[in-house]
Amino acid sequence: MELHRCYYSWFLLSALFITVAFCDPDGFLSLSCGENTTYVDSSNITWTPDGAYISAGDVATVHFQEGSSPSTLPVRFFPDSLLRKCYKLPVKNVSSLVLVRTQFVYKNYDGLNKPPAFSVSLGRAITTTVNLSNTDPWIEEFIWTVDKDIVSLCFHSLTNSGFPVISSLELRPLPQGAYIDALGDFPNKMLRKCYRVNCGYNWSLRYPIDLYDRIWDADEDFSPFHVSSGFDIQANFNMSVLKESPPAAVLQTGRVLARRNDMTYNFPIDHQGDYHIVLYFAGILPVSPSFDVLINGYIVRSNYTVNRWEVSSLFFTMKGIDSLNITLKTVHYYPIINALEVYEILEIPLETSTTTVSALQVIQQSTGLHLDWEDDPCSPKSWEHIECEGNLVTSLELSDVDLRSISPTFGDLLDLKSLDLHNTSLAGEIQNIGSLQHLKKLNLSFNQLTAFGSELEDLINLQVLDLHNNSLQGTVPDSVGELKDLHLLNLENNKLQGPLPQALNRESLQVLYEIENVVFLCFSSEMKNWNAAKVFSYKEIKAATNNFKEVIGRGSFGSVYLGKLPDGKQVAVKVRFDKTQLGADSFINEVSLLSHISHSNLVSLEGFCHESKQQILVYEYLPGGSLADNLYGAMSKKLTLSWVRRLKIAVDAAKGLDYLHNGTEPRIIHRDVKSSNILLDADMNAKVSDFGLSKQVTQSDATHVSTVVKGTAGYLDPEYYSTRQLTEKSDIYSFGVVLLELICGREPLSHSGSPDSFNLVLWAKPYLQAGAFEIVDESIKGTFDTESMRRAALIASRSVERDALRRPSIAEVLAELKDAYSIQLSYLASEGLAN
Repeated sequence: MELHRCYYSWFLLSALFITVAFCDPDGFLSLSCGENTTYVDSSNITWTPDGAYISAGDVATVHFQEGSSPSTLPVRFFPDSLLRKCYKLPVKNVSSLVLVRTQFVYKNYDGLNKPPAFSVSLGRAITTTVNLSNTDPWIEEFIWTVDKDIVSLCFHSLTNSGFPVISSLELRPLPQGAYIDALGDFPNKMLRKCYRVNCGYNWSLRYPIDLYDRIWDADEDFSPFHVSSGFDIQANFNMSVLKESPPAAVLQTGRVLARRNDMTYNFPIDHQGDYHIVLYFAGILPVSPSFDVLINGYIVRSNYTVNRWEVSSLFFTMKGIDSLNITLKTVHYYPIINALEVYEILEIPLETSTTTVSALQVIQQSTGLHLDWEDDPCSPKSWEHIECEGNLVTSLELSDVDLRSISPTFGDLLDLKSLDLHNTSLAGEIQNIGSLQHLKKLNLSFNQLTAFGSELEDLINLQVLDLHNNSLQGTVPDSVGELKDLHLLNLENNKLQGPLPQALNRESLQVLYEIENVVFLCFSSEMKNWNAAKVFSYKEIKAATNNFKEVIGRGSFGSVYLGKLPDGKQVAVKVRFDKTQLGADSFINEVSLLSHISHSNLVSLEGFCHESKQQILVYEYLPGGSLADNLYGAMSKKLTLSWVRRLKIAVDAAKGLDYLHNGTEPRIIHRDVKSSNILLDADMNAKVSDFGLSKQVTQSDATHVSTVVKGTAGYLDPEYYSTRQLTEKSDIYSFGVVLLELICGREPLSHSGSPDSFNLVLWAKPYLQAGAFEIVDESIKGTFDTESMRRAALIASRSVERDALRRPSIAEVLAELKDAYSIQLSYLASEGLAN
């Protein structure tokens, strides 16, 4: 009977193939990526080279074994893909709904044995992250509502994760009105296929059986063991009731419950989200069964009946689920199911206004820059030199180009909050910016501007105006003083004369103004109210440091000197070399934060000097050096940190971060957590330092803050890097790297050893998750309790998860580290060992 059914099915498929397979359907686009000739495959589908649809990338040939036969396959890869690289797919006059299918193949085409990982976007939405070390080849399908003549499929590199690579790209029109229950009439959603299953059939089906070339997989990997082996019964159905138009061959096979009261399909899903589920039923049995439908244990449809010789479907949208099982529970006769589909529902970001896009394109053309600006400026990721809030372009930075003038086009960027045009050869008067009513920061420094013009007074929300190093002449106009929100005005190194307008003489405003080489500095009330930190004069700083005699540290910020205050207290004096507005912002940010917070595990600020062009911070002195120095720097040669001491340092640092995340309002995200920013006092107590990049998060920013990516390589949260959305979980990732350093005793990035070990996270995480502690720092092997190490290793591994939602909170990290520390203390006591 089974053999007969197989032959019958094969005959049906063959007949259908003969009927429809002799033409390439309208709207089908099949691109062989990296290929240079056109060919027709066994299904009579025409495959064309992809060169006409993309202008970037290199091509290669993959050689691999398929069964017992060697095979070759062309691919296109993108070695210079810091910016998005996009296919332009024509969808004009196709269908209102299209299926986009991509296949990514690595198969070690480059001989490096390093499968890449990268993000993929369709239109304005990041749709998935491909990781070819997990699955190779990797296939993705998306269902997209056509709202343009061209749809862009783009690739986005991830840090230290190799080059994006693709082997094929297919576009297929779908039936009008299909999947309407998931997509509705909204252009801001698309579907990502998770599963499309042909129940009761043992092979995969696609075109020409499915006229729309959807791939229907066999259900044997998902079906419960107590169902029948499958039914295959030919019948004529009225298919018009199903807008999705599944193939008749799919509906003529099915699974029927056997022996028990319910059957369940289990479908793994890779992350929490919203999912759309379609169930198909066909009355191919001589009875009409009734049953309840349950999803994840909840009844979503009760007493559903499948009538004989009729077809029907059910649709469900499940929000915020991270697992999926579908159960049919008997009411009358045994349940039957013929096919099902599962899709993740993806949100498509709103489109940036056409006025803004046109203005930016004109600016790009007029400058002659090749910025790779294409598609939407804000989504899926912001263009280079641009920052966005949602679909609004709020920041534009075009420094160091030959702009010469601010063209009227800039006035169309109505949502700008920050405009940086320093060192762009601007001359004459300031013009064409009066319409930028939302502008808060304007940097026109290092130009040849000679006059203020008449439009600055219209910038009613302006807070920072940087005009230093220009050729401004005459007096400062009274209109500048009418900018009520202005708190920083830099007029240094111009040719101005006369006194400042009286309106600028207010406590809330800091003015840098130079007459005959004398620099005047006026503090804001804000800085005067930083009572926790003393204001030092530059003369006092020179005396405290003995004219900057002893350097105790150096970094990208500048140098740190040992100092002694008049009362004998030792201090660390950090002298910043960055005198730009960006450096000033960082300096003010750190003084502001540290003047309003206090915790035993945060480095305290003794005071600051902001005199003339000096940006100097005075901290408490911590003689124990940094954690980095003690782990693998100069201090590590004098003393080895024991495991219990490492845990104590981790607990201390976690307490400091917990205070930042949960003990302050607004909350504070450090944004540069690393071992060199964890300092030790004489008793080896740890304190978190360096708050120049820290970000305050108000209640209105409850989930995340969109911001420029800042941080340190090796510690930078990959999700923050790819989305530019900063959360506390970004600090958790960085702290997770620090925990890995404590466990392994090595830096986050290293070019010694094998290539597989260059990146600490990628190298250590699999070992630690598996409880394989052979990678633990040699200097502490044999001295730790296994359970203590296991706890620390697992919380470190969870902290560096790529998906931020899977990372723990700092409170969870702190609790686990405290447990690991207590366990190690008990172990040492039981062994009679010293701490």
